[in-house]
Order: sequence, then C-alpha cells, then structure tokens
Amino acid sequence: MAKVAFLGLGVMGFPMAEHLAAAGHEVTVYNRTAAKAGSWVARHGGRAAATPREAAAGQEFVFACVGNDDDLRAVTLGAEGAFAGMADGASFVDHTTASAIVARELAAAAGGRFGVLDAPVSGGQAGAEAGRLTVMVGGGAADFERARPVIGAYGANISHIGPAGAGQLAKMVNQICIAGVVQGLAEGLAFAQAAGLDPAAVIGAISKGAAQSWQMENRWKAMVAGEFEFGFAVDWMRKDLGICLEQAKETGARLPVTALVDQFYADVQAMGGRRWDTSSLIARLGPAK
Repeated sequence: MAKVAFLGLGVMGFPMAEHLAAAGHEVTVYNRTAAKAGSWVARHGGRAAATPREAAAGQEFVFACVGNDDDLRAVTLGAEGAFAGMADGASFVDHTTASAIVARELAAAAGGRFGVLDAPVSGGQAGAEAGRLTVMVGGGAADFERARPVIGAYGANISHIGPAGAGQLAKMVNQICIAGVVQGLAEGLAFAQAAGLDPAAVIGAISKGAAQSWQMENRWKAMVAGEFEFGFAVDWMRKDLGICLEQAKETGARLPVTALVDQFYADVQAMGGRRWDTSSLIARLGPAK
C-alpha cells in the first residue's frame, strides 16, 4: 500500500480516487473547488489539502486528472504546484487528456528528481466508476513498472507506449478512431430508419460481423432513442479532437475525417448539445423521414 495524492476530482478523478482508497492506499485529495474535496473525504476518509503542493508533500505517488494543458500547469508548476512539494524519487502520474507538448514539458521540469508519466485514459465515466479503464502511458520504463500496480486500482488494461508524450499521442489515436466510428454508426442508423428498417433487426444482423464495434454494442439503442446522457461530453471530445488536429499540423499527418467530424460536433454544440455524450452525432442528421 502506498501514500498517494490525487489532484482533480471531476467525473473521472472522483471515482478513480475512490478506487485507490478502496484498494487500501492512503489518499490525500486536492480539488480547485474545496467543497468537492471535502465531500470526497467525508465519504472515503483520507485528507483534503488546500494546495497541490500540500497534497503532494511526502507522497510516493501523485496523480492528476484535470481539464487541459493550462489546468495541468496550474496544479503542477509554480510555488504552490505539486512539483514544489514532491519528494525525490516519487512518481507523478497524469491522467489528463492533454498535449504531448505539455507531457514533455512536465517531464523536463521534473529534471530527473522524480518520475513523470503521461497516462491518459479511455473508458469514460462508466469505466472510471467500474475501475475498468484503459490506460496509455508515456515515460520511463522503470517509472511505469513502479506505478503500474497502483494504477491497477482502476486500470484494467495498462500499456507502456514509449517515452514522455507517447501516452498522449496514443490517446489521440484513440480519439481519432472513435470519431470516425461514431459518425459511421450515426449515419448507418439514420439510414436504416429512413429506409423503414427495424434498427434492432439490422444491428442483430450486422453486429456479429465486420461492422461490429464497442460503440455499436453499447450505444445504438440510446442513439435511436435520442438519449445522450452517457458520460463523455461533446465539449470534451471537441477539446480532444482539437489536440489531435494541432498535433497533426506539427507532424504533417492528414486527418480529413477527424476534421470533418470535429465540425459535426460543433453543429451538435450549436444545437444545445454541449453536455450530450459523443453518440449525439446522430442528432444532427435529423429525424427519419
């Protein structure tokens, strides 16, 4: 069992920290809104810290799951950032979906004094609550092996991808693939409805073949029903796809479908769907005729 801190108690971080506590780790939490940290402690014990630096002091592992690059810099750097409080030989594990640039920046800021892993996750709120997340990790191999058993409190599939930034790049691949799959599923379901087919019969026929996907298995019913309350929000997906498109500019990669789906998500935002989940792409295709 380890002494750990968790920075950021949003829809992902709150249950991830819960799993750490349930596994027997000694958990200190920090959240920008202090009341949420107090609520977590009231439910799970441990301790709430007033600053990231205070949370990180004396911990073997410091985890973070915040909103974006700037949020990540805010909780790590500066006089009250976690890095100022971390002990030599400790490990910082970042579960934020952020840029590879900031991942490398933080690794450099640590200066070898402690390990830094960029470890974005996939599986959404449901995966975090169930403790069944996929974790893609960049950073040193020895740091990864040290942190892996602790990450296992909520990670079901934990992979070391490569050096600093590689975890974030892998998450970009994940989001690129999801964007295309969800759009294809949305179009297929809308087409089936417009053609007068029973969506259940169609999915029953095709879901055991080459068209099968996690999205199909888990989201087709809600998509047909127009129910979009299943976690990963359109606003967050647009943030992630923006990171992908910026990275593509730097590397010269071509992402025509990703760029198009990003604009489709902008349409969903304009429809009032900023907090709808990502399967809401079907909403912009309109009702079946």
